[in-house]
Amino acid sequence: MAKIGRSSALKAAKRTSPSVRLPARVLAPQGRPPSPPLPSLRAADAPSTLPPAGLPSPEAVRVFQAGMEALQGHRYTDAAQAFNSLVTGFPAERALLDRARVYLDLCARELRRQPAQPTTAEERLTAATAALNDGDEARAERFVQAVLAEQPDQDLALYLSAAIHARRGRRDEALASLRQAIALRPDVAAQVTLDPDFDSFRDSEAFRALTAPTAALPRRARRMRR
Repeated sequence: MAKIGRSSALKAAKRTSPSVRLPARVLAPQGRPPSPPLPSLRAADAPSTLPPAGLPSPEAVRVFQAGMEALQGHRYTDAAQAFNSLVTGFPAERALLDRARVYLDLCARELRRQPAQPTTAEERLTAATAALNDGDEARAERFVQAVLAEQPDQDLALYLSAAIHARRGRRDEALASLRQAIALRPDVAAQVTLDPDFDSFRDSEAFRALTAPTAALPRRARRMRR
């Protein structure tokens, strides 16, 4: 039998012995955890300006959200305008267009159900009260001003005007309108003390003097009490 040299034996052992991979904790220096693999340069430097595939553009989302906010506030005309601009301005945004068209139909139905524009003072004051309850001070103010233009001494219109000014933080204007309303109808003073629109006025001396029980009585009644 021929003798096998040492170098040949080593080569044969390497070919037949399975390779053994040491665990990472053994390969790492003592006391230091293994470092995570570094990302490739191409992945780290890739630009991120484009939106992920399949997602709508931020501008389209903004228009859609504006329409939804108007819809939730029952401002159907504003909502329809937003959804229309989405349909015409972003024809490729299929993820939003289907929903926008559904909400457009909803807006159309609600607008058809709404009554005609109020014309009498009573209709305008009812509409102004409803608008205030919905948080739409601008719409309420339009109806109130239309009434006051025809009837400057309409006590409910003056009261609603005071509430609108109070919501907007216009204390002097609110007190002026409130003063006129109480002069025309003294029982308004009791009502205003329970109205949360005037909660920020509780610390005002002018407000307390205006709504005091004796201040709300007519002059003749106050003289009789003396």
